[in-house]
Amino acid sequence: MKDGKHVILCIDDDPDYLESIRMILESNGYAVAQARSAEEGLRVFRASKPDLIVIDLMMEEVDSGMNLVKELQLAGNRAPLYMLSSAGDQLFLNRSYAELGLDGLFQKPIQPQVLLSTLKQRLG
Repeated sequence: MKDGKHVILCIDDDPDYLESIRMILESNGYAVAQARSAEEGLRVFRASKPDLIVIDLMMEEVDSGMNLVKELQLAGNRAPLYMLSSAGDQLFLNRSYAELGLDGLFQKPIQPQVLLSTLKQRLG
């Protein structure tokens, strides 16, 4: 938490997406930390100690989102992790979210009400 607000870390290489999700989250009482790459995401994670993390699956490299999930686990992350994907649930047909170190998946473009209800459920 920062100043009494839950911190949501959003990692995506699309600056327009980051701006839109920041506006949604801040207007609903959340603090937002952002990163535009997996490498930057790891640095921001360490600096911001987020309460929940949303990671784009496909950023600068294929699988960079999933590789970042592994790096965050090694760095001791305890915050819920959600993957953001335009490819949908097809990616997870053979393995569960939990097996991959995730708490769930958001479909791009993200629906604000789905995001906000998930945050309310997970963070109170």
